[in-house]
Amino acid sequence: MTVAEWKQTLKAGKLDKKLKQLYGDDADMLVHQKKRYAAALDEFAKLYPQRKQVGIFSAPGRTEVGGNHTDHQHGCVLAAAVNLDVIAVVGFHQEGVIRLKSMGYSQIQVQLSDLSKKPEEEGTSTALIRGIAAKFADMGVSLSGWDAYSTSEVLSGSGLSSSAAFEVLVGTIIDQHDNGGKAGAVEIAKIGQYAENVYFGKQSGLMDQMVSSVGGFVWIDFADTEKPVIQKHTFDFAQAGYCLCITDTKGSHADLTPDYVAVPTEMKQVAAYFGKSVLREVSAEQFRKAIPQLRKTCSDRAILRAAHFFAESERATAEAKALEDGDLSAFFALVRESGTSSAELLQNLFSCQKPTEQAIPLGIWYSKQFLGEKGAVRVHGGGFAGTIQAFVPVEEAEAYCQCMNQLFGKGSCHKLSVRPLGGVRV
Repeated sequence: MTVAEWKQTLKAGKLDKKLKQLYGDDADMLVHQKKRYAAALDEFAKLYPQRKQVGIFSAPGRTEVGGNHTDHQHGCVLAAAVNLDVIAVVGFHQEGVIRLKSMGYSQIQVQLSDLSKKPEEEGTSTALIRGIAAKFADMGVSLSGWDAYSTSEVLSGSGLSSSAAFEVLVGTIIDQHDNGGKAGAVEIAKIGQYAENVYFGKQSGLMDQMVSSVGGFVWIDFADTEKPVIQKHTFDFAQAGYCLCITDTKGSHADLTPDYVAVPTEMKQVAAYFGKSVLREVSAEQFRKAIPQLRKTCSDRAILRAAHFFAESERATAEAKALEDGDLSAFFALVRESGTSSAELLQNLFSCQKPTEQAIPLGIWYSKQFLGEKGAVRVHGGGFAGTIQAFVPVEEAEAYCQCMNQLFGKGSCHKLSVRPLGGVRV
C-alpha cells in the first residue's frame, strides 16, 4: 500500500482488530496508536518520497517475570511481550543499502556490499543492523535493501529491552521481505543475539530477543540454546484483578557496563571450577558441596551470584506452574523470593561504583509500603539502575502510579498488558 492508502485504512478502522491485538482494547490507546502510525507514515513520506509502496513492522518490548539473570547461564525464565513497541514504516528497493531514521536520531546507513564487523561501530545501532544483515547473508539470503522510519515506545534503559525489540524489528523486516519468513521467530531471536554479542560488543543471554520475537507470556528453558524449550501461557492478570506496573526510577545507565558484564563473568568463573562453561551444566548439589573450595579460586560475590542462579532458575519454573494452576498466592510469594534473592545474592539493585544512588531499593521499599501484603514488587531486568516491577490490585493501580510518579517524576510508572504477538508485519 501507499502512504495515503495506509492512512485511509487507519482512518476507516480497517486496522482496528490488528491494533487491538498489539496494544489492547483500551479506546484511548487505540486512538493514540492510530495517530502514532499516521505520524510515522507522514515522516517516512517526507524522508523518502521516492518510495511509493510501504509496509509497517512492529516488535514489542518485554517484561521479565521470573529468572533474573538466568538466561546467560542457560537457565529457565518466565517473561512476556508487552504492549509497548518499536514500529517502522519501510520502503524496499534494490540499491544494496539499508537506511534507517529513528525519531530523535540521525539516519543510519549500512552498505550491504560490506558486512564485516567494524570496531568503531561497537555500541551503536549501526552495528546491530550490520550484524543482523551479515548473519542473514551467511545463511545464503540475498539481501536487497530498504529505507525506514522508526519510532519507539520501548523506553531506552527501562528494562523492557529496547535493544532486543530493535533487533527483532530489523530481523523481522529482512526475514519477511528477503527470506519469505523462513527463519521464523526463534531464529530471528538468535540472529539478534549474535549481532548484539559479536557486532555491538555486549555479551547477553537470549531471553530478551526470544520473548520479543515469539510474543505472549512464555516460559523458556535455555538448556539447549540452539533449540530452547518454549511454553506459552495465557494467564490474564487483569481478569484475576491485578495490573502489571513498571516504574522507571530514572537512574542513569551510564558507565554501568562493567556491572552488567561482571554478573555472567562471575557466574562462569564458578562454572569453570567444575570444568563447565555455564552454571546450567553444574548441579546445585555439586555447587553446595564445593563452596569451601570455591572460595580459594572465586570471589564471595561470585559464589553468592551462583547461588542465586540455581534457586532462581527453579523459581521461574515454579512461577510458571503457579500461574498455570491459577495460584496467585503462590506466584506472588515466589516473586517476593526472587526480589529478595536479587537483592541479597545477585546484588543488582545498585552499582558499587555509585553506592549513594539507590533509586531501585528506594522504589521497592516505597512500593512495599503502598502494597502491604497485596501483590508483589521486585527489581526488573538487568538492574543496577532502571526499573522495578509491581503486581498491583487493579482498583489501586492508578493510585500506585500516582505514588510512583510523585517519587520519580511524571510518566515514570506504566500500566502494561501482555501482547500475544511478537515481531510482525502489520
